[in-house]
Amino acid sequence: MDLMDTYRTHIVDAHKQPLLLLLVGFISSFLCIRFSVRMIRAKVRWWPGNITPGGLHIHHMVFGLGFLLVGGVGAIATNGGHPWLDWFGLCFGIGCGLVLDEFALILHLDDVYWGEQGRKSVDAVIFGILFTALLLTGYVPLGVVPGQTEPMTAGRWGLVAVILVNAAASVVALLKGKVWTGLLGIMVPGLSWIGAVRLARTGSPWARWFYTTRPRRRARALRRERLLHRRADRARTWLFDLIAGAPDKVPAHHTATHRVAERMAARATAHLDAHEARALARRSARLADRRAAAVARPAGVPGPAPAGEPERHGQARQRRRTVRAGRSRTFAVRPGTAEGVAVSSSYRHPKLPHPQPRR
Repeated sequence: MDLMDTYRTHIVDAHKQPLLLLLVGFISSFLCIRFSVRMIRAKVRWWPGNITPGGLHIHHMVFGLGFLLVGGVGAIATNGGHPWLDWFGLCFGIGCGLVLDEFALILHLDDVYWGEQGRKSVDAVIFGILFTALLLTGYVPLGVVPGQTEPMTAGRWGLVAVILVNAAASVVALLKGKVWTGLLGIMVPGLSWIGAVRLARTGSPWARWFYTTRPRRRARALRRERLLHRRADRARTWLFDLIAGAPDKVPAHHTATHRVAERMAARATAHLDAHEARALARRSARLADRRAAAVARPAGVPGPAPAGEPERHGQARQRRRTVRAGRSRTFAVRPGTAEGVAVSSSYRHPKLPHPQPRR
């Protein structure tokens, strides 16, 4: 009974039951969907698998959006009446878990669920859970407590000053690359101050702005990155792998930029191959023409050109035209017709001497 009395006192009477149900739905949906996708990834036979009607893969983010709409619209439509607000809070929490689990897909506009970029989804889910849990336990953003600071007193001005300092410290912590410290410092005053006074991470905007001209401080930041932050990153990676599964070593899907670059490279390669093929065909046609002319009439032998020589040259010209146009070769050239080349006894090759008239 003590547990029920505590729940009734701190949750029901404090009007926090919808928020508690939201947190329960948030955590439950995230754990269930991660279990589902890990079963699908392991190709377990008894698990249903993906939902693909007509070959279209429907991500669970779509169902999450439906839960969010139902929860949000329902809470507004019922004017927060009991018990509807509790059920709509649960629906909203389920939608939050399903949508934030694919936060990386929304951010990158690519299926990076099992890639390194997919870890942003786990970051978003954990931050959302911590944010909701802090609200549930009584923490409010920047330490503001409604109803306690109405009179315009010196204490209120002091509270406003503390809030402004805490907000500035949170911004500095974020610029120094301390994301978790800066975000949680918004809810817990004083936590962001620790991140603001410590050294920045080497890849942060703060380090690029202020550490380039201060080599000693940059060296200290690099040393701390090697000794402390990498250990913390390894522990964080191990925890995330335990919760959500390890990412693929070689991502199955590239980013949109990589796909565009690969497509452009393939087109350029195909264009170059076609150009080289046409050039080779032209060279082969010219070589065939020279060989045919040499066989038909050896050099230095006067006399009219053989009857078949104009036909061969007409065929060579037709082959060159088709190669330049990018079409396949056409050898069906009929002499003596409109499509072919008329036979003429006065035909003369431009590189051969004039035939001498008989006397």
